[in-house]
Amino acid sequence: MPDLIIHNRTYKVTGILFDKDGTLLDFIAMWGCWSESVFHSFGEQLRSRGLAFDPEVIPSLWGSRHDEAGYIVDYDRNGPLAMGSMQDLYAVLAWQGYLAGLSWAEAMELVQYARKHADLELARLRPARPLPGTLRFLQSCKENGMKLGVVTADDTEAAIMHLEWLGIKQYFDVIIGTDQVEQGKPFPDMMVLACRLLGLACSDTAIIGDTNGDMRMGQAAGAAVTIGIADAAREGTATAWFPNADEVIEGYGQLSIRRHAHER
Repeated sequence: MPDLIIHNRTYKVTGILFDKDGTLLDFIAMWGCWSESVFHSFGEQLRSRGLAFDPEVIPSLWGSRHDEAGYIVDYDRNGPLAMGSMQDLYAVLAWQGYLAGLSWAEAMELVQYARKHADLELARLRPARPLPGTLRFLQSCKENGMKLGVVTADDTEAAIMHLEWLGIKQYFDVIIGTDQVEQGKPFPDMMVLACRLLGLACSDTAIIGDTNGDMRMGQAAGAAVTIGIADAAREGTATAWFPNADEVIEGYGQLSIRRHAHER
């Protein structure tokens, strides 16, 4: 069984599960772009119907932080954008349409219109960027016989597409989106399913994510170790973001894989 080494501490694991957004790829580059497009389209559609939409409410709705020009520059790792499923986000936005005077059916139709517009814009721009050190670490995992999977709040089809944009889909033996389970994060369902498909025990598997929901999922499933990954350049104390993490890292350079000589 390979060793996963973190801060000079050793964990014996046979597999690693990764969250996708904010863990494998730059969260703001991808979902900042998508969210801005969603809200722009949604607001335009409301205004065309003579209804008001105040952009000042967006940070409280999405759990995002914006600069003076309105662009998303950071996100709440405990908020809807970071932790919610796509259906959660659609419901949050539809509620605003309902409050503005639409029926719930009309509000959901408007949300789907905005979503489709944003998806097309995302496909055109393909703003997926891997986090620093991601490729090197994935290569090391595979060279040392580690089984890898993705467990994401995104839908599976979209997750596969984003990993293909990054050019890293081939590293993963299984990709699990929220649409494949009854309950998404922070419940253990996705990790349990991924480990079952990989033929691994959860107790022999690590989970890496950028939200405490990932940590709680791993904890509930009985993961060998839960690892929070945070950008130290952003404001706040990283360890405070992950009260349920066993380890907190600032990048993949703080992780290494060691395979014992007799296993080579």
